[in-house]
Amino acid sequence: MTNFTDNNKGNAVDNYLINLPEEQRVTLENLRKIIKTTAPEAEEFISYKMPAYKFHGMLCSFAAFKNHCSFYPWNATTVEQFKDELKEFSLASGTIRFTPEKPIPEALLKKIIQARMNENLNKSKKIKE
Repeated sequence: MTNFTDNNKGNAVDNYLINLPEEQRVTLENLRKIIKTTAPEAEEFISYKMPAYKFHGMLCSFAAFKNHCSFYPWNATTVEQFKDELKEFSLASGTIRFTPEKPIPEALLKKIIQARMNENLNKSKKIKE
């Protein structure tokens, strides 16, 4: 798969969301808000044709599919780290699947995003040393 990056940033994410069915759009707009609130310094863009965020490296992304939505923490160990709290969701390596009817709880999303931010910051510090 070719990495597609759109430099129109927020506009591209708006365009991605506006074309979704209403239930998915509302759910993913809320997820977007949680990401932007938790990681206000993160850069928002489109990568692999889905909304993505960078904070000292790839932070997370999300996408809508026919029967579910997915949240990607861009790190399989993060999914493993939170697997007990995510037991009600379908998990794969680096992927958390959910539906608009049963979204990932906001508090848990914030914990996952903060964990990813800390991982990226620690990685950045090690590279600078």
